[in-house]
Amino acid sequence: MVSTHTLRTTALAAMLLAAVATSAALAAPPVPVAAVTVPTAVVQPASALAGFVLDGSLQPLRQSVVAAQVGGNVLALAVQAGDRVRAGQLLARIDARDAQAGLQRGDAGVAQAEAALRNARVQAERSRELRRQGFVSQAALDVAETQLQAAQAGLQQAQAGRTQAALASSFTAVAAPFDAVVLSTHVEAGDLAVPGRALVTLYAPGALRAVAQVPASRAAVAAAAQQVEVQLPDGRWIVPARRQALPATDAVSQTVEWRFELPPAALADGALQPGQNVRVRFSGAPQAADAAQRLVLPAAAVLRRGELTAVYAAQDRRFVLKAVRLGADRGAAGIEVLAGLKAGERVALDPVRAGLAGAVPQ
Repeated sequence: MVSTHTLRTTALAAMLLAAVATSAALAAPPVPVAAVTVPTAVVQPASALAGFVLDGSLQPLRQSVVAAQVGGNVLALAVQAGDRVRAGQLLARIDARDAQAGLQRGDAGVAQAEAALRNARVQAERSRELRRQGFVSQAALDVAETQLQAAQAGLQQAQAGRTQAALASSFTAVAAPFDAVVLSTHVEAGDLAVPGRALVTLYAPGALRAVAQVPASRAAVAAAAQQVEVQLPDGRWIVPARRQALPATDAVSQTVEWRFELPPAALADGALQPGQNVRVRFSGAPQAADAAQRLVLPAAAVLRRGELTAVYAAQDRRFVLKAVRLGADRGAAGIEVLAGLKAGERVALDPVRAGLAGAVPQ
């Protein structure tokens, strides 16, 4: 049996060992954190050339909204969005019974007018013969000639009516006007088609343009830009084959629509589609005097976290997070800084690494 004295001695020894271990841990030097070197760049005033970037979208150069030209129920819709169609291919079929009835009325009208013309011609010939023999007056002959002319005009009118009925009958089979891709359909089988109602929207593939709305206040800068580039959805920047500004300003939005035709090389893979978002960059225009003091910042230095836009600025061999307000994107020249930094400050080019413990400016 272990005595009480032995237990007390053992407990005292354990306490002494714990105290010694704690003192050793406190006396040991802290493990140094490895320094993370982050490259930096100096925030400088903007160059002498101005520019800005706007959001835009892709549109087809050739697009058509095929609408109904006659009334009636839609019996069948032969295509759906995404289908490729050939010129003349059936898109939709509209109930043709009313158009067929109109065509039959036209046929009957032509037959009636032809019969009236034959009768008027016979009467006119008889009146001429009787006039030569002196049995009728000149007035009677004039009446017969007039009736003949009226019958001829009536036949022409009936023939025109039949042609119109035949044309309306042909409109019941709605066909594609050119080789195209179906962008969208606006009706389903059973819907009522009326003249002017949109049925299908088509566009010709292989020819697209970028469209951007330029604020009227920047119209002069856009017009004077030495270079215009379009950033495609895959990140590529390309130079458009042609650019055009519409000669009017929208009265509500106070913007001018600019159109940029994309070169065929950019459309070769067929990945671009109407409606995709793009960015348009105007650069190389002479800068206004009040913009000469604006600062530019490398795009890689910007840290975006939700609504926060900030950079890591170098201060006393460490980094400090600073919120900034940015302006126009100047592409390779950087992004304008409207507030938050001063000229000459250094910012981290890798904000993720700059936020690590032990990060120091290079």
